[in-house]
Amino acid sequence: MAKLDRLLSLVNALNETSDGLTLDEMALSIGADRRTAERLRDVIRLHFDLEELPDERRKRFRIVGSLRRVFTRPSAAEIAALEEAADAARRSGSAQTHLLDNLVSKVKAALDDREKRRLDPDLEPLARLQRRFVPAGPALETDPEALAQVQGAIMAGSCVEFEYLKEGSTDRRWRRVVPVGLIHGPVTYLIGQIPGRDIEPVPYRLDRMSEVRISNLPGCAADDWNLDTWMRQSFGIWREDGHDIVLRVAPEMAERARNWRFHPQQQIEDDGGEMVVRFHSGGLRELAEHLFTWGDAVRIEAPEELRVVMRQRLKACEEALDHS
Repeated sequence: MAKLDRLLSLVNALNETSDGLTLDEMALSIGADRRTAERLRDVIRLHFDLEELPDERRKRFRIVGSLRRVFTRPSAAEIAALEEAADAARRSGSAQTHLLDNLVSKVKAALDDREKRRLDPDLEPLARLQRRFVPAGPALETDPEALAQVQGAIMAGSCVEFEYLKEGSTDRRWRRVVPVGLIHGPVTYLIGQIPGRDIEPVPYRLDRMSEVRISNLPGCAADDWNLDTWMRQSFGIWREDGHDIVLRVAPEMAERARNWRFHPQQQIEDDGGEMVVRFHSGGLRELAEHLFTWGDAVRIEAPEELRVVMRQRLKACEEALDHS
């Protein structure tokens, strides 16, 4: 462990000095020759901000800033990934846009001038040449304050009160619910449970909520509540009784399906050249509409209810084409 001990000792010495150390002083501090100190300096330079201080004919070296900062400072790739996520949220109208924008600003503001100069040459091409694909979907405007109120209620252990405009309705209705989840995506949903009643939580679209405020009534998710388990009970967001789904994939698409996630708890088995996918889920309409993207490569083996829904969606599409 002598080599590691020397390296760590030298890192500590370079960090503690204010005037910097010459190569000879570095060698003396670790009890090694100048060549060894030179090699260790080159290794340290790869991982730390090693500043060179001119001193007549010799150079002095020191590590700038605290050692902890070196390990918490973001890289150019990490900042670019965060900017990319913020940009995608902005283009998709996500309720989290302002949070991600603020986070990008705070991360960049925490960098000193030296760090910015070091990162800029790498950050510029990464930011210019990377984009997250935003598929076709809802283009919604969500009040950032609505999200802040819901998150505030979750942190405070309180209910949320709001006016809600149900789809297809023209009248807003007052609601008070226990916030047991937030699901972000093309649309952000509050998963709310009516306080004092033993019934299933209901999803509420954040963009349809107004006058959102934290209630004076306490309300927390139960200790045994698991949002991931709740989400796995349906193919999408809409709730209904679960069904045992069985899909059969044609041989020419089996490899693609093997690398596809139909459901978090799916089971896959090979059957000759074909592949069978099984899972238990509700959300038959959302599943049927997804299966359109597979054309004739996926057949529905079960349940019959899914076939009925698929026929209904096909009929609706045919009627739309007939009227075009």
